[in-house]
Amino acid sequence: MVEPACRVPEIPTANPTVNVHLPLRSGKTLDLREYLRVLSRRWRVIALVTLLGTGAGVLATTLATPEYRATTTLFASLQGGDDTSQLNQGNSFTQARVQSYADIVSSPEVTTPVVKSLKLGMTPAELASRVSAEAPLNTVLVRLTVTDTRAARAAKVSNALADRFAQVIRELESPDGDTDESPVRLTVIQPAAVPVAPSSPNPTLNVALGLAVGLVLGLGLGVALETVDTSMRDSKALSECLAAASGPPVLSSIVHDPRASRRPVSLRDDTYSTRAEGFRKLRVNLQFAEMGKRPKVIAVTSPLPREGKSSVSVNLAATLAEEGAKVCLIDCDLRRPSVASALGLVRDAGLTTALVGKAGVRDVLQSAGSFSVLTSGMIPPNPTQILGSSQFGAVLQDLAEEFDHVVVDTAPVLPFADTPAMAHAVDGYLLVARAGRTSRSQILDALRILDRVNVPVLGAVLNGAPARGDGEAHGYAYRYHPKPDMADRLTALVPTRLAAVVPRRGSSANGRTAPVPVKTRP
Repeated sequence: MVEPACRVPEIPTANPTVNVHLPLRSGKTLDLREYLRVLSRRWRVIALVTLLGTGAGVLATTLATPEYRATTTLFASLQGGDDTSQLNQGNSFTQARVQSYADIVSSPEVTTPVVKSLKLGMTPAELASRVSAEAPLNTVLVRLTVTDTRAARAAKVSNALADRFAQVIRELESPDGDTDESPVRLTVIQPAAVPVAPSSPNPTLNVALGLAVGLVLGLGLGVALETVDTSMRDSKALSECLAAASGPPVLSSIVHDPRASRRPVSLRDDTYSTRAEGFRKLRVNLQFAEMGKRPKVIAVTSPLPREGKSSVSVNLAATLAEEGAKVCLIDCDLRRPSVASALGLVRDAGLTTALVGKAGVRDVLQSAGSFSVLTSGMIPPNPTQILGSSQFGAVLQDLAEEFDHVVVDTAPVLPFADTPAMAHAVDGYLLVARAGRTSRSQILDALRILDRVNVPVLGAVLNGAPARGDGEAHGYAYRYHPKPDMADRLTALVPTRLAAVVPRRGSSANGRTAPVPVKTRP
């Protein structure tokens, strides 16, 4: 069983911050800052949906047919009455009646003659749908509005409707059908003018509405995606997943570097980068993963392909060799080997070449600078049987006796049985998860498979972690570069001083030394 790594007890702060907890479907709670980081991780989705909403507003404005509105204002008056009391009564009577007049504007008695006289080419019902009237409270005014796709026609129809409307009211209010004796008269006090600008569409309103709707939908979609997303976003999420399964600790987080494919060995190509420091942290934590016995043959695997296990294997071998250890990296991914192409080595002569007896293991070892590499060789038709054979175990045992560390790059756990098959020849597994790709269920399934072979999982590594906002030191990451002259002096000084007090392994009788790096122990 894997013993838990030593943890430093947390020291409570004097002024704890108050957190606003927001529940998620996964059962976790996020404080306000973490919730804002969740939204920042989904900013692309939010921005895309907001942009689409704004574009929809612009498109609706562009495709909409312009409409013009022309309004005619009429004044209702009561005929007759000379004294003040009669005028007041007549005014109250007119205000009460004028509310009913507005509903008559769209009636067939008003619209039909207008359609015929103007030869509009539409039915009275269609004209009625374009007409509206209102009578403001406590007034004797009636405002008649016509909406049309042509500005001049809107004004012409509005004025014609007003004339016909006034005539209909006089006929309705005449006791004997004599319009001259009608007590109520409607007078046009403000005829409709030709509108100079369309009333719709409103570009500002449409764009603002599209922007608001897109932003709301984008925020909702971003939160929904984050809620259902079970991938390992940062080291904190991976730690919680492993702790819930009583699994191993997270040994390190390796930040995402878009140049990693062009610079496979971070310690050599970018010595002082945050990514290189992540591998150094992995080396240190790996030394304390097993308190009783330090693992010597370490198999690096991942739940699925394309999660960066080969990159971690290469850089783990480089960082172990950085402290002076003698390291051998073996490419045992006999499905899709990639170590040889990443390091620019020959792939056809390697592990499988030695296993079939065509060459000795030492004959096919290649140098990658500070460490040795045994490439995969030709891809066999039966990788699982080869990796589970006693010949493979003998090769690893032979290399373990010669080298201080043996790093084994293996095939993914979930799709293939290759990695569990080699359990008899390794001291422990290192599980690599990809930030934003590897899901919680995939991590748990991989742990269950590895747990059945009774070989400890030494720890997990989060590859491709965000450079900022990660739960570990990446949130406080900085770049430290010594001055070139000082770096050169230290590089030249350290091997000289170490050579004076630590004899190199491989020394021959004639005093010459073999080209093996100096090994130091902490």
